[in-house]
Amino acid sequence: MYNQQPQKDLVSAALTAALGAGIVTTFAVGQGQHPAQGLIITALAALLGVACYHWDLF
Repeated sequence: MYNQQPQKDLVSAALTAALGAGIVTTFAVGQGQHPAQGLIITALAALLGVACYHWDLF
């Protein structure tokens, strides 16, 4: 009768995690970190955010 499990929006979870990590890595790149490292960190954060959201870890 009632939808106990709300629909999961994995795209918004990925965008939220990538935005948060992107802000931090943008500052790090500005301080001299290699841009590829910043992209890798951002991508890994987005994947971890999607995984945590998908399996309801947090």
